[in-house]
Amino acid sequence: MEKVLPLNKNKVIDNKREATAKFIMGSKRFSSFTEQLMETIFALCGFSAVAAVAAITVYMIISGAPAVFKVGIVKMLFGTVWAPTAAEPSFGIAYIVLTSVIGTAMSIAIGVPVGLLTAVFISEVADKKVAGIVKPAVELLAGIPSIVYGLLGLLIINPVMGSIERVLFADSDTHVMNGGADLISAVLVLAVMILPTVINVSETSLRAVPLSLRQASLALGATPVQTIFKATIPAARSGIITAIVLGVGRAVGEAMAIVLVSGNTVNIPFPFNSVRFLTTGIVSEMGYASGLHREALFTIGLVLFAFIMMINIIINGILEGGDKNE
Repeated sequence: MEKVLPLNKNKVIDNKREATAKFIMGSKRFSSFTEQLMETIFALCGFSAVAAVAAITVYMIISGAPAVFKVGIVKMLFGTVWAPTAAEPSFGIAYIVLTSVIGTAMSIAIGVPVGLLTAVFISEVADKKVAGIVKPAVELLAGIPSIVYGLLGLLIINPVMGSIERVLFADSDTHVMNGGADLISAVLVLAVMILPTVINVSETSLRAVPLSLRQASLALGATPVQTIFKATIPAARSGIITAIVLGVGRAVGEAMAIVLVSGNTVNIPFPFNSVRFLTTGIVSEMGYASGLHREALFTIGLVLFAFIMMINIIINGILEGGDKNE
């Protein structure tokens, strides 16, 4: 019988090392492929967002520009009479644009301070039990459909404003009674609707402020209230401004709730006048509009789009300016 030679241990070790090296190289190749694939997916997602914005912009310009050239930009933007179905049609949207600007500004002026102070209460003042009650209530507000806000405004705010209107204008011969369907009612509904957005984003930003900043402020002798307003809120400024931007977007783009409480009449935006916003003008007339009338409604959409873009540019400029100053 032949004698069986023992295995060469060094050869076995070399084989194991070679197998391990091949596995590692294969893993690296797979990892490199995975990295490249994910980078491609990320790039496609990023470019798709840019492409969506570009497509919307081009579509709005193509759809909204014809009416501007046919009617005239001055007559459309600065005209005060909106009568698209009259024998001699008029497409002035000055009051509609002005209503949207004033209504949004008023709702932000009411909703942002209330929302910010509520966020401060939840994140800085309230104990866990109270915060556990308030925060779910705020989140519930965010889930309520717009039409429900409109119905609540129609049933609660409009009658109250109608009573105030009858008292204030009892002896007026020029004011047209509208039962409380006016600018103030629309502003109050919008202010309530933007609260969840402002509160949630602001609260998240406030909680992200390092605890050491609060402790340092208190150690220097500041009171808790001074710490909130002089240290915590300034540190969360970027997130709070983001909350304001999102609130403005919600207020500017709202239609269904506002059409129920504003009266939906083209009018100069005085507090107790029935008014029409940019969004409600489109919603109320697009169903039966045709020809130049339909093109003019697309122009209103283009103005609304430009309005929102302008607000975003201004807010981003403020943020960049604040960062440079810091």
